[in-house]
Amino acid sequence: MSSVPVSEADPASPKQQPLSSRLKKDHLQISKANRARLYPSVTDEQWNDWKWQQKNRVTSLEQITQLFAVDEFSSARLTEIFELYRTAITPYYLCLIDFDDPHDPLRAQAVPSVEEMTNPGELVWDPLNEEGDSPVTGIVHRYPDRCLFLVTSYCPLYCRYCTRKRKWVDEDGTTGQRRIEKMIEYVAEHPEIRDVIVSGGDPLSLSLTYLEKILAGLRAIPHVEIIRFGSRVPVFLPQRIDAEMTSMLEKYHPIWINTHFNHPNEITPEAAAACDRLLRAGIPVNNQAVLLRGVNDCAYTMRDLVQGLMKIRVRPYYLYLCDQVMGAEHFRTSIGEGIEIIEFLRGHTSGLAVPQFVMDAPGGGGKVPLMPNYVLGHYGDSMVYRNFEGVIGRFDDVPRQAHHCERCAERENADERGIARLLNRTADRFEPTAVRDTPRGITVKRRSTE
Repeated sequence: MSSVPVSEADPASPKQQPLSSRLKKDHLQISKANRARLYPSVTDEQWNDWKWQQKNRVTSLEQITQLFAVDEFSSARLTEIFELYRTAITPYYLCLIDFDDPHDPLRAQAVPSVEEMTNPGELVWDPLNEEGDSPVTGIVHRYPDRCLFLVTSYCPLYCRYCTRKRKWVDEDGTTGQRRIEKMIEYVAEHPEIRDVIVSGGDPLSLSLTYLEKILAGLRAIPHVEIIRFGSRVPVFLPQRIDAEMTSMLEKYHPIWINTHFNHPNEITPEAAAACDRLLRAGIPVNNQAVLLRGVNDCAYTMRDLVQGLMKIRVRPYYLYLCDQVMGAEHFRTSIGEGIEIIEFLRGHTSGLAVPQFVMDAPGGGGKVPLMPNYVLGHYGDSMVYRNFEGVIGRFDDVPRQAHHCERCAERENADERGIARLLNRTADRFEPTAVRDTPRGITVKRRSTE
């Protein structure tokens, strides 16, 4: 068969494909070329073996300077960074980086930079005061009905903007069995905890035997309804999500996984297959991205990301403002930039694809939604609004009526705090200083409002 040249009118022509499709195709070609160049003798069997991937991570300054163009000054500063922060990059993720682009968004997330030494005064080791909300080592109990369950400081790849960079310095590896037992005891002793978020480090990097012990211990507690995992393994080490892991996880339903894609170039066939294996095991997968300068602070990049996630059946859940953590100043964006991105997405992609933009309030204040304001005002029983196109209209609301039901009548005795007390009419004023003494069983140090 003779070859037929592709014309510009041909729908298969690269010139006629959407820009996002061309970029993705080119990026996959870059990945294949990088693997052929960096790992020419590695077989497919080795490459798809997660243990091989972990064993062959890039972890040293010498490896970084060989792989990337680093001048003498930068090399000296990187020595300081390596003394402060760990580095680890799986071969799989390394090959996704465009080595010809010094501003490649995946490189920015994984490869140490001299910019990590820029630390204004507001940056701290523990920006969310997790240690202050930790009644037992390994537990962060901030919200009344749920807690963080930190099981390891190990990650297949260490994100340069990580909010738990302090853990890279303080400890190494898996939380010990005795400490895990004390953490499980704490959850068992607090019947208000119905939702446990297993995190780290990356919990899916643990051995299945150890991970199952944790799951069995939590699932044996009657009041624990939901177990969630926070993991970037589907992004950094998708080979780890195999049939053995999903078979074990599905024994402890309901299990949920919140993963962490930040850029459309991370949505590869391997990552899609890993998410598919989780979904087929009945495990819903949500995405928690972080808004990062130079990575995804572009409305079009974010739209490509959320639409790409929808195509692999991963729901965009949160978009976080980057935390005020040491070593991450160069990643931080303004709140306004994030709101502009959400404004762009609203009405220009599926509503299900629009994440909730949130700030984890400094000092342990919890998640604060940061969204565009579409309500312009209330006037009597009417509301003035605008839509995504900027059209301003009036909506005539029905008059508000008092609500009565048995459940709401019981709220006088509800153990709720904060604004909820105003809404259930068990208090007529809100005193923020009372937050310092919370019903979590611990005293949290807060700045006084008096």
